[in-house]
Amino acid sequence: MTLHLGQTSALPATPEEAVLDYVPNPRLGRTYLVRFVAPEFTSLCPVTGQPDFAHIVIDYVPGDTIVESKSLKLFLGSFRNHAAFHEDCTVGIGERLVVEMAPRWLRIGGYWYPRGGIPIDVFWQNAAPPADLWLPDQGVPSYRGRG
Repeated sequence: MTLHLGQTSALPATPEEAVLDYVPNPRLGRTYLVRFVAPEFTSLCPVTGQPDFAHIVIDYVPGDTIVESKSLKLFLGSFRNHAAFHEDCTVGIGERLVVEMAPRWLRIGGYWYPRGGIPIDVFWQNAAPPADLWLPDQGVPSYRGRG
C-alpha cells in the first residue's frame, strides 16, 4: 500500500519525516535500469544558510521492490530547507534508498552548481553494477560556466 499515490500529500518538513513508498517490482528476476533525474534539487548550506542547487541522477537495478516516484519526489523536495553539505545530501539519499528498497544495485550522481566558484560533483554506488546491465552515461556534462 502506498501512502502518497492518488492522495494529496504535503511536502515533508525534513528528509527524516519523508516517507518513501515501495511497490512490488513488476519485472522481478529481470536486470533493468531505472533512472530518476532531479535537475532542480535544492538544499541549504549548513554554514551560510544560502541555497545550494544540484542536478541529481539516481540509477538503480530493482530487487523485490521499486520506489514509487511521487514519494521520491516528496523526499527529494524535503531537502529544500535541510542544511547539509553536498556530500551528505548525495550519499544520504543513496544510502536511504539502498537500506529501505534493497535494490540489486544503485548509484547516485550529485552534480552541484558552483559554491564559491567551485562546482562539486559527488558520486556514490553501493556495489559494482551487474555484468549484464546496459548502463548509459548519466548525461550531465562537467560544469563549464560561460566557457
